[in-house]
Amino acid sequence: MKTIKRIVLLLVIIAVCICGYEVKLCYDKYTDALSVKSLDVAVEEIMSKPHYTVYDDIPTIYFNAVVATEDRRFYKHNGFDIIGTTRAVLRDIKEKELLEGGSTISQQLAKNMYFPKDDTLQRKIAEVFMALKIEREYEKKEILEFYVNGIYYGSGYYCIYDAAKGYFNKKPIDMTEDECTLLAGIPNAPSVYSLDANPDLAKKRQEKVIECMKECGYEIE
Repeated sequence: MKTIKRIVLLLVIIAVCICGYEVKLCYDKYTDALSVKSLDVAVEEIMSKPHYTVYDDIPTIYFNAVVATEDRRFYKHNGFDIIGTTRAVLRDIKEKELLEGGSTISQQLAKNMYFPKDDTLQRKIAEVFMALKIEREYEKKEILEFYVNGIYYGSGYYCIYDAAKGYFNKKPIDMTEDECTLLAGIPNAPSVYSLDANPDLAKKRQEKVIECMKECGYEIE
């Protein structure tokens, strides 16, 4: 029995050491990314886009739709949401398909700014470190503003202004409630939900967005 306990203890120690080493590699990946491009510079790159749109020039209902769909605990966490991640995983298991990724909006922003083509597990953890830093240095409204100006909406539109103009021929602030909830669902899978490519699928995705908003207590007609 003592021998078995010693073996188990040794295995636990080895596992902890391996995990610690992997986390160290992920943290190094995070610091290396910042050494190449500071967070201020990464944010400036987004804000320097020709059609960058500030928070107050975007309908509140659009932000509500994004938060309800992508990160419903956005205003409660500090960049990483263990509750939201667990909920997303359990839901995916229950539905037997990948419905939710579990990443917070801040994590998605971190990926878009620093790790857009890196799909490794190390990137995922480095992304968490970056998201925590983003949350420390910027307010929630700023993070949402950066996010909607730096995500892909399908059909060649890489910011909310271009998407609103391209799909609806309107500035973001002039979008209707229907257009806001429709647009909010597209970035989840831009090539699938693009209004130009698959308008019917985009409408079905919109239904999901509205359902999420109601679950979160947002008023919507």
